[in-house]
Amino acid sequence: MKQLLHINSSLWGNESRSSQLAEAVVAQLTEQLREVEVIKRDLSAEPIPHLSAEAYDAFSVPAEKRSLSHQQDLALSDKLIGELKSSEVIVLTAPMYNYGVPSALKAWIDHVARINETFAYGERGMEGLLGGKKVIVVSTRGGKHAGTETDLQTPLLKQVFGMMGISDIEFIYAEAMAFGEEAAAASLQQAREQIAALTL
Repeated sequence: MKQLLHINSSLWGNESRSSQLAEAVVAQLTEQLREVEVIKRDLSAEPIPHLSAEAYDAFSVPAEKRSLSHQQDLALSDKLIGELKSSEVIVLTAPMYNYGVPSALKAWIDHVARINETFAYGERGMEGLLGGKKVIVVSTRGGKHAGTETDLQTPLLKQVFGMMGISDIEFIYAEAMAFGEEAAAASLQQAREQIAALTL
């Protein structure tokens, strides 16, 4: 049975447009996959704390040398990485806040981007350890940013997941949300059409 990891990062939880679009993505993919287990993380309902100095330091301690304190500091990171490793598909909401990703999503990234777990350094430099997965990002924006220098989200997320070895990443944008009801409705409809055409 395949596993799908569904992560919402909007401040408004399930009521947000990005979350509703992501639910449509999950429904579209589960229909295709038939047998699939969905693990959902709502970072608004269950916030992930920002990475502590203790946890960051523990990242570099070999497993056989970790103290009980190290294990406690790494418990959340281990759990989040476990969910990511065991999932073939990741559906992620990334509404644009001040040109970037929500801080809740950044906190999740900081816990899962971990040396010798999701990436490593070798003779050829940095190598991702999580190849073979697909990421679908749903991003709602008040303005129009896709393909412009103000879109700081897309290159960031491509770089982060690429660092972990995940290059199959697809973006679904719903822009112009602040440009009035007609513009927002048209953008949402376009996003829904893209979702309806999704295949794995």
